[in-house]
Amino acid sequence: MGWSTRQIADLAGTTLKSVRHYHDVGLLDEPERASNGYKQYGVTHLVRLMQIKRLTELGFSLADIAAQGDGRDHPEQALRTLDAELGATIERLQRARLEIAILLHESLPTDLPPELGAAAAHLTTADRQFITFASTVLSPTALDAYCNLLRSTPQLPTDAEFDNLPADSDSESTRDLAERMAPHVRRLAARFPALFTDTETDGDRQRVTRALAVAVEDLYNPAQRDVLRQVAALNATDPE
Repeated sequence: MGWSTRQIADLAGTTLKSVRHYHDVGLLDEPERASNGYKQYGVTHLVRLMQIKRLTELGFSLADIAAQGDGRDHPEQALRTLDAELGATIERLQRARLEIAILLHESLPTDLPPELGAAAAHLTTADRQFITFASTVLSPTALDAYCNLLRSTPQLPTDAEFDNLPADSDSESTRDLAERMAPHVRRLAARFPALFTDTETDGDRQRVTRALAVAVEDLYNPAQRDVLRQVAALNATDPE
């Protein structure tokens, strides 16, 4: 006397739905039926079900299990591949836990790279959004340079002036602020060259420049954008 579908599912520690799905995808052979038409499962079906359950718990997909056949041979390569995938997953989760720990310890917002730490505390919403966007287009080296810049550079009076600059500021005000900001930006360019030069080709540099220009256009008001354009122009003509 064999087992019914429900009984074998209970014995194998799985569900009726799973047993039926394994039949549908060809992982489990259909059993013979009794005279009353009900399926009658035997020991071989139970062993196969337990094997499938074991492999899925290890992390194999049903497609992987199907590719292994009946599992009588030792699946060394499949196990090594799975082990590598699990190792990568563990590493990713460990990085995520470390990042969460930093966010919790320093009460940081989640929209910024955690390595910025306390350096991000004074940033305006526009600056934070700009950094978040920049992290998607800058190379890892350039992004590291940007983070180092923010961490190691003290705030200057011109920073607050720029942040609070009214959108309708006159040209004299924007010119004055740009002239005072330009030397500071020039010094930063000298201290952190990777931020401005770490691109493989001229095409990459142009792509990044265009992307950052779009972000500036979206995030800063007209007067602030005018100041940034003037700062760039002043430094472009500087002999240093």
